[in-house]
Amino acid sequence: MVLTQILQPTCIKAPLNGKDKDSVITELVDLLAGNNLLVDRDVVLESVFAREQTRSTGIGAGIAIPHGKCNGVNELVMAVGIAAEPVNFDSIDQKPVSIVVLLVSPVDRTGPHIQALARISRLMLDDEFKTKLENATSPEDAYQLISIKENG
Repeated sequence: MVLTQILQPTCIKAPLNGKDKDSVITELVDLLAGNNLLVDRDVVLESVFAREQTRSTGIGAGIAIPHGKCNGVNELVMAVGIAAEPVNFDSIDQKPVSIVVLLVSPVDRTGPHIQALARISRLMLDDEFKTKLENATSPEDAYQLISIKENG
């Protein structure tokens, strides 16, 4: 799976305005809604928050991957946010996050959802890439970094 096949440049927010986990998640869901990628914004938001309540999606090392599966989308969608000031995300390592990748997929499309989660996790293992992404100052910069990493 190539993430730039599901990530649109207009679905990247750098820098994020939100200062806490809930506002950042809401900001990214609203970004997807503003790009007409959601069937039902409220269903998507509820799904992502419900998943977050079972266990934080702050995976450590400054990264969070909030996600959900619901009927609020017709296909796998993705948004990326870069926080200017790290945000507390109740991460497993207790450290705040700078990179937030939101994934939402239909209930019946588990395979692509899991593939995307795995692909994001693998990309973020590259410390040089992660640092460059954390320092991206615009959506265009962030998309270009992801695109080069994915296709290069």
